[in-house]
Amino acid sequence: MERYEEAVFAAEHLCKEYRHTAALRDVTITIPRGQIYGLIGENGAGKTTLLRILCGLTRPTRGRVVLFGAADAAGQEKMRRRMGCLVDGPALYTDLTAWQNLKVQCLQRGLAETSIAPTLQLVGLEAAGGKPAGKFSLGMRQRLGLAIALLGKPEFLVLDEPLNGLDPMGIQELRHLLERLNREQGMTILLSSHILSELHQLATGYGILHRGRLLEQLTAEELDARCRKYLLVRTDRDRQAADILGRMFPKAHCQATAEGLRLTPVRADAAAAVSGVLVENGLQVQELAVRSEGLEAYFTALVGGDGHADAG
Repeated sequence: MERYEEAVFAAEHLCKEYRHTAALRDVTITIPRGQIYGLIGENGAGKTTLLRILCGLTRPTRGRVVLFGAADAAGQEKMRRRMGCLVDGPALYTDLTAWQNLKVQCLQRGLAETSIAPTLQLVGLEAAGGKPAGKFSLGMRQRLGLAIALLGKPEFLVLDEPLNGLDPMGIQELRHLLERLNREQGMTILLSSHILSELHQLATGYGILHRGRLLEQLTAEELDARCRKYLLVRTDRDRQAADILGRMFPKAHCQATAEGLRLTPVRADAAAAVSGVLVENGLQVQELAVRSEGLEAYFTALVGGDGHADAG
């Protein structure tokens, strides 16, 4: 296997089989150092299986992996001390408080207890008080699991569906936290999430799994370049506007959506031309903007509609 000096994790021809089921099929993947890498795939795509192999929770049937340059099992076990993982849900002591859960982790891992308070503050659990973890909401349990993963300031953070159970404000706070950890500490982050709109705002690179195979790896810039652009039009009379757009662009597709009319494909000069014609026809233009389709639309187009971006 070639050297992966700029990668925290790499795999070549990785396969994982469970009796008659192939969870991973010949997956070759590289997680560059310093990236926020989003792992995408439908139910059963193999995302969690790949993360479990990475975290040492299961072994591949075939193929080889490299972790921080280590290709042997003993070396990888040592390198996993540089990782923080939240896979298969947080493993918590339900009768202990958040602080006590982190204290147990510190004792097991030889970490100083002085890191507990700042870590709880980092994930917004500093006011959890004496409530046992068993009485936490799903979102609070996710935060506590993240706190456990962040103990010891890992270089590589691996998160499986970390947004589960979080309300919209919690999702936004977690996104900002992960961005800050990546920017300020240089932490490499690998996460899977079925909330693709959030992942699109966060990730700097992507791997797309489908039925156990890696279909594509691409950077955020490459994804943005491939996402189809469309013209968003909102007027005081959208039905009449749709008729006008249909005559103006007979080869284009005009779709009514919750945000307004979407016109695809779109020419560079389309916005100015559309604005002029709509105003000439007495319509009040409320919004007119060229936008790009998101990650969810790209994923659906890539797999041919044969999959749903969800945990797998």
